Amino acid sequence: MSSKEVPQTLTIAGSDSGGGAGMQADIKTMQENHVFATNVVVGLTAQNTLGVQMVQPTDVEMIDAQFDSLFDDFDIKAAKTGALFDQIRVSAVIKNVKKHNIHPLVVDPVMVAKGGARLLDDQGIHAIINDLLPLADIVTPNLPEAQVMYNKPIETKDDVIDAASFIQQLGAKNVIIKGGHQSGDLIEDYVLLENGDSFIMESPKYDTVRKHGTGDTLSSAIVASLAKGNSVEDAIIEGKTYIDKILQSEILVGHGHGPLSHWGAENAF
Repeated sequence: MSSKEVPQTLTIAGSDSGGGAGMQADIKTMQENHVFATNVVVGLTAQNTLGVQMVQPTDVEMIDAQFDSLFDDFDIKAAKTGALFDQIRVSAVIKNVKKHNIHPLVVDPVMVAKGGARLLDDQGIHAIINDLLPLADIVTPNLPEAQVMYNKPIETKDDVIDAASFIQQLGAKNVIIKGGHQSGDLIEDYVLLENGDSFIMESPKYDTVRKHGTGDTLSSAIVASLAKGNSVEDAIIEGKTYIDKILQSEILVGHGHGPLSHWGAENAF
């Protein structure tokens, strides 16, 4: 019998019953990147590739119990947050991040859906911006979420740079503004590091509807890399490389906005 120590990670997010996004995407991604994933379930959703039919947030007492249970046993090397549902749940997560001194922490600020609909109430958004971002080692907003944080339109490359600087001043150490909502054939993700260095990660825009869970997957791949001891910059680049690889191998699942092939980086096809 062989045995080895494995880096352990944590996803703090909601459950996607369709398996494409949320903590299901996080766990699949972490597994494919060779770390062991644990999870705190912040809420349940009844959803599939066609949409979300029902949402049920987790009781705060159960959220607290999950955190305590995990940190009584596991050696968590890196963690991420995803959908946090409402201000009550956001506050519960913030309390536990502080209690258990959870770092490095990647915050995927799930606030705005791809279609532009807000996924959090105003109080929840306020709590993320003012109370959770200062705890983040990395924050990964898409363009609509960055606009909410910046409170201004983001229309040009200079706007992206200014918004990233503003978000960093809110307390997040490292900022990635994802460019998936940009027009054109290329996606440019802008990265601003804690030391002031910045760079752009460029990739093709793949013409497919099978992109459900892309943000969750990117942030989880970054967490996996951080848990293995890589630097923030290397972890960000590794996460981007992983997502680009799996976008090139589609799986035919569901009848709507389909999920990613999380094992696509293993050249399974």
